[in-house]
Amino acid sequence: MKREAWFVLGLAPILGLGGFIGWKASSVAWELVDPPFYRPQPLVRVETTYRELAEGQDGDPGGSWSSEEVGGLQLWRFTRPTTSPGVALLLHGFGDDRWGTSPALKWFPSLDAAIFTYRRRDDAMRRGGPVPAVTFGVVESLDVIRIVHHLEASGVPRRRILLLGRSLGASVGLLALADLEREGKGPLAGIIWEGAPASSRSFAERLVRGPQDRWWHVLAPLIGAMAALEAGHLGGYAPKDTDLLRRVSGLQLATPSLCFLATQDRLAPPEVQRSIAGRFRNGHMIEVTTWHLHCADSLGQAYTGAICAAVDTWFQDTERGPGGPHPIP
Repeated sequence: MKREAWFVLGLAPILGLGGFIGWKASSVAWELVDPPFYRPQPLVRVETTYRELAEGQDGDPGGSWSSEEVGGLQLWRFTRPTTSPGVALLLHGFGDDRWGTSPALKWFPSLDAAIFTYRRRDDAMRRGGPVPAVTFGVVESLDVIRIVHHLEASGVPRRRILLLGRSLGASVGLLALADLEREGKGPLAGIIWEGAPASSRSFAERLVRGPQDRWWHVLAPLIGAMAALEAGHLGGYAPKDTDLLRRVSGLQLATPSLCFLATQDRLAPPEVQRSIAGRFRNGHMIEVTTWHLHCADSLGQAYTGAICAAVDTWFQDTERGPGGPHPIP
């Protein structure tokens, strides 16, 4: 065999490996900006869910829905039949929308609620596009800040606004909270979060790894970094701006926190969750031996009980406030 043929034969494994790395990085990048498993529900199903939530059941008092336009976003507000001490702003996760997270309002039977879909992606997809890219919290957190400012302008002080986020919704909520506290206008009523991915790069690496390690996962850090860079290019954002530890650096967050930490989570590293939880002056962490997004299933009624106890404490403190009690607006 000629020397040139041996050379080409020797290059084949290297070229094959390079091709695999490039293909995998690109596929993960597209999954970051446009989750392949997300499909918006038909409006008739959304309307049915909203109607059922309004009717209330199993001890939930129900309420009434209204919607309004807020800077290009559609905000849905849920008002309880009796005066509420505040509003729970429900933030959806990766590949979800306002319909998917709306049932979470049942965890807050004493609070009004507000929901919306980041960047209005559900409406865009129903219309057939173009669909805005998922920016892994960079633009989505700005949407949250816009909604918080709107709620404040409508008469709800930020000390009466609670954030709930799970998965990417937790990252979005934490990113928004860091910027809101940097405004110097005081804390929110509280934040409840679970399974916050550490960054787009971290999440991409863990998507490559999947549910269990394999021998070729020695390449996962490289592929994750490449995928995060490509996703940032596709979505028009800087991957470093998705890094939770970087964004909360130097802060001691005054907003109370309740963190559900899934200790077996491969998508949201437990060590990062603990580090972020340590940034809160008033924080409570419940560790659960489970995987991503399964804390509620594992804890059962104890999950709802922990949320209700936190809400009762936070809003009692809010109502007292400096100098004693004050009226609820």
